[in-house]
Amino acid sequence: QVQLVESGGGLVQAGYSLRLSCAASGLTFSSYTMGWFRQAPGKEREVVAAIRWSTGMTYYADSVKGRITISRDNAKSTMCLQMNRLKHEDTAVYYCADGPAGVPWGAPGSYGYWGQGTQVAVSS
Repeated sequence: QVQLVESGGGLVQAGYSLRLSCAASGLTFSSYTMGWFRQAPGKEREVVAAIRWSTGMTYYADSVKGRITISRDNAKSTMCLQMNRLKHEDTAVYYCADGPAGVPWGAPGSYGYWGQGTQVAVSS
C-alpha cells in the first residue's frame, strides 16, 4: 500500500526558510515521478516542483525558481523541499504526490497518490 506522509510545515516570517519532507512507502521508486503541489484558499492546486526519481531531473514553477530546491534520498525513501526567502504568497497547504515516470510535471490529475498535506503560513 502506497503511503506518503508530509512534515515540516509551520508559520514563519517572510524571508525565512522552511524544509518540507515527504516520507514514502510502498513505491518502486525507480519508475516514478514525485512532486510538491500547493493549494491556497480559493485557488487551484498548482505544482511547485517535481523530480524524476530515476534520473534526478527536476522541474520548478516560475514563481519559486531560485528560492526552492527539491531533492530526493533514495536510501531513506524521502523527498524534500527546501524553501528559502519565503513570501506571503507562498502560504498554502503543501502536498506530496507520486505519479508515473512520464507524467506531465504540472498535471495534478496525473499523479495517483497524495499525502494529507502540511500547512505553510508566511506572515508578511
